Amino acid sequence: MAETEEMMSDGSMIFGGVMAVGVLVISSIGGCSYFYPKYNVYAQQLAGEAELKKAESNRRIRVLEAQAKLDGASLEAKAEVERAKGVAQANQIIADSLGGPEGYLRWRYIEMLQETGTNGRDVIYVPTEANLPILEAGKTPGAK
Repeated sequence: MAETEEMMSDGSMIFGGVMAVGVLVISSIGGCSYFYPKYNVYAQQLAGEAELKKAESNRRIRVLEAQAKLDGASLEAKAEVERAKGVAQANQIIADSLGGPEGYLRWRYIEMLQETGTNGRDVIYVPTEANLPILEAGKTPGAK
């Protein structure tokens, strides 16, 4: 009889253990089915916040790039104006030293004629009194 009570005691312990595991499994499933949708909402909220931060960061980057382009263009324009002022002053100094604009243009014409022979140009148009080029001047001796 002691053995029978011991067996029943072992059987009830096993049954109780199985019941405890069953209750634990059922409560886990119930807890998951309750918390899983809430977790999805939370995960989507975090993903949305991350996407928003990324969009804001990209927008700031585009704004900074545009500002850098604007600043660069402004500085390049100022540099070009300064170069033009320098060229204008140099031209004025040369023109004044050569007797005015006509003397400066004559000097530039002479420089162009000097450079023509070194750049491989063969044809030179020389203005005449009627402002018509002399067409025969373009022929070089020995040309066929």
